[in-house]
Amino acid sequence: MKNRHFLLGMLALLSATFTSTQSRANQVTSKISEQTEVAVADTLPGFLAKYLTIKPIKEGQRIVAYDTVSHLYNKYFTALKYLNDDATPERYISVNPDYYRLFVPLTYYEAPLKQVSTLDWEEEQLSSTPASPLKVNMQPFTEKERANKVINKILLDTYVDSPNLVENTEENIMGRKVFSDNIDVEASNRKRVTDLFTSEELADVKESANLIYRKPNWWLLGGNASLQMTQNYISDNWYKGGDSNVALLATLNLYANYNDKEKIQWENSLDAKLGLASTPSDTEHDYLVNTDQLRLYSKLGIQAASKWYYTISTELKTQFLNGYKANSPTLVSGFLAPLDWSTSVGMDFKLKKKIFSLSVFLAPLSHEMRYVGNKDVNEVSFGLDEGKTVKHNWGSKLDATLDWKIISSITLKSHLVYQTSYEWARIEWENTFNFVLNEYLSTKLYIHARFDDSSLPTTGSSHFQLKELLSFGLNYKW
Repeated sequence: MKNRHFLLGMLALLSATFTSTQSRANQVTSKISEQTEVAVADTLPGFLAKYLTIKPIKEGQRIVAYDTVSHLYNKYFTALKYLNDDATPERYISVNPDYYRLFVPLTYYEAPLKQVSTLDWEEEQLSSTPASPLKVNMQPFTEKERANKVINKILLDTYVDSPNLVENTEENIMGRKVFSDNIDVEASNRKRVTDLFTSEELADVKESANLIYRKPNWWLLGGNASLQMTQNYISDNWYKGGDSNVALLATLNLYANYNDKEKIQWENSLDAKLGLASTPSDTEHDYLVNTDQLRLYSKLGIQAASKWYYTISTELKTQFLNGYKANSPTLVSGFLAPLDWSTSVGMDFKLKKKIFSLSVFLAPLSHEMRYVGNKDVNEVSFGLDEGKTVKHNWGSKLDATLDWKIISSITLKSHLVYQTSYEWARIEWENTFNFVLNEYLSTKLYIHARFDDSSLPTTGSSHFQLKELLSFGLNYKW
C-alpha cells in the first residue's frame, strides 16, 4: 500500500512539473520542425534536468510534439512495477554495475575529490540570435559518466558529513593481492569411474558452534636467556707458564610491558647476570665471581605529549653470591650487601623506529636508599657511616636505554644511568653486543664502565672502573 501511494504521488508531481514544460515545447515545435535531426535535450527545470529527458514524437523527419509524462512513467514506474513482480525471472532483471560504490562498505575513493578539484568552465559565447526557449545540450555524454559524477558527489558529501562511516581506502584495496584459483589443476583432477560407486563417509557436523570472543590484550610478555662459556687449557710444562681456566656466564632477562595505545605505558623487567671463573692460582678459592647482578625495575608513564610521558620509576639492585678478591679471605660484598633502592619522578622521552628504540628518563627528583645487611661486609667501603646499615640520599637522575638492531645478526643494548646527590656522582654504562649465529648460538661482548666517587676505591686512587667479557654459547629468545 505504501509503494502504491508513493508511485501515485510521484506521478502527480511529475505531471504538475512537466505540464508547463510540454506546452512551452509545443510552442517552439514549428521553429525546429525543419531540422532533420534533433539532439535529445535536457529541458526540465531545476535539478530534474540533470537526470530526466523528454521524448520527441516524430512523423517522418518532422517533430510534431514532445511526450514527457508518459515517457517518464514507462521508463521509471512501469520498470519498477516490473521489477517488484515476483513472477519476473531473475535472469531478466538487468544489473547496473556503475553504482556498486554506493552498496559496498563505505570506502574512501580519490575520484570525488579530483572531480571537485577540476575546473569545468567555458567562456560564454555571445550570439546575435535570440536565445531559444529549448535548451539543447550538445556536449557528448554517456550513462556511465553521468552515473560517476552523481556517485562522486554523494560520496564526497558522505565523507564530509560522516567520516566515521569510512571503513577502507582505495589505496588499501588496490594494494591487496588479486585472488586467483588454479581452475586448470582442479579440472584435470578427474575422478575415475570406479570412484563413482565408492561410498563416502559423512563428515561429522556439529549442531552448534561455540563463539570465541577475544578481548584486546595490552600486555607484552617475553624474555631472553643465554649461557656463555670460555675455556683455556695450559699444560703444567708449558714453556711460558700460565693457568688453565674455565669461565661461565648465565644471563636472564624477563619483561612484562603494558601499553593501552592511548595514555598509559607500564614497563617491568628483571635482569639477572651471574658469572663464575675458575682460578687455579688462587689458594683461597676454587672459583671467583666475576659478574653478579640482580635487578628489578618498574616504570609507569602517563602520556603528556606525542613522545613525552609523566613518569615515576623504582629500581632494586643487589647480587646473588658472596664476592671475594683473589687470594683473600675477606668478604667484599654479598646478598643485600649492598642493596640499592631508588625511586625517581620526572619526564620520559620515548622514540621508536624500525631498527632502534630509545628512552631517556629525566628525573629532577630522586631518592636512593643504600642498605648493607651483612655484618661481615665493610659498610664504609660503600659510602655508609661506620656502624650504620642504611643511608638515604636525595638528588636527581638520568636513565637512558637504547636497543639498536645494527644488522639482522648484530644487536646492541646500551643502558646509561647517571645519579647524583649534589655531593657525589655515580655513572654506570652497560653495553651488550649480541652476535647471533643462529637461533640458539651467539657470541656476546659485555662492557661495563663505571664512575663512583661516593666511596673510596678499593685499589689505587681512580674512581673510574671497567669490566669486559667476551663469550660464546647458547642463546634463546621468546
